[in-house]
Amino acid sequence: MDAVIRAEGLQKRFGRVRALDGLDLVVDRGEVHGYLGPNGAGKTTTIRILLGLARATSGRVGVLGEDPWRAAAALHRRIASVPGDVVLWPNLSGGETVDLLVRLRGGRTDTAEYRTVRRELDEEFQLDPGKKARSYSKGNRQKVALIAAFAAPAELLVLDEPTSGLDPLMEEVFVRRLEAFAAGGGSVLLSSHILSEVERLCTRISIVRAGRVVESGTLAQLRHLTRTAFSFDRGDSREGALAALPGVHDLVVDDGRVRFTVDPDRIDALLPELGRLAVTGLRVAPPSLEELFLRQYGDVLEPQEA
Repeated sequence: MDAVIRAEGLQKRFGRVRALDGLDLVVDRGEVHGYLGPNGAGKTTTIRILLGLARATSGRVGVLGEDPWRAAAALHRRIASVPGDVVLWPNLSGGETVDLLVRLRGGRTDTAEYRTVRRELDEEFQLDPGKKARSYSKGNRQKVALIAAFAAPAELLVLDEPTSGLDPLMEEVFVRRLEAFAAGGGSVLLSSHILSEVERLCTRISIVRAGRVVESGTLAQLRHLTRTAFSFDRGDSREGALAALPGVHDLVVDDGRVRFTVDPDRIDALLPELGRLAVTGLRVAPPSLEELFLRQYGDVLEPQEA
């Protein structure tokens, strides 16, 4: 598949600090790719390099087949981006700011089609475009950046915490717009702290830690890296028979239910055993994206909890 973003061995140093340490990242055309990691992991540094706003210390990077540092101006006519902390010109109105951002990308704001799209976006995001930017809250500043990103055609969206400051209703509007963009063939790199948002939207996910991608794949592929949770009504005690089965872990009885986890490669063998035990109220929960994320960062949290 054609890659719209390809980074190989990417390194970025700020003095003695290594923000990126041999990062590899591939985003294929037509996919929504989730980019996960806590503050300081290297997400924003990666995005700045992809947008041509910073130069990599070493490694190779290509965006839409171009070097973003050498061809930044041309690439920004094909890319729309939204930062996590939006700063606007205080004396321009919201509508004037959107039009200016679109024109900076080479888009036209004097067509009937553009005006129709702008009006729809203003209504959906509940933005008053006549107010000066200096009067906007953080959420409204974020709306201006999102409207500018969706108002004109783009091949690639690069989003760094795009729903920061939005209420749940506006987050839903963003999700619908992003789904429509992807359905139309657009590609997306979505950096977010909201795991449920990434789990809902993204076809592939990369988890970054200390400047390197430590896990990458579809959510289904990554779910094979951790165990699946099973539970059923206790009824007659069956814990002893289950505990003896290979691949069963962490078996407990909690609130009248038997709960345990199972290794991914043992699930097929376990299901017939549960059938023979005639269990009732069976529930199976594949690992969530949050669990996959904490699998990589659990060792960071343990000392804090202690």
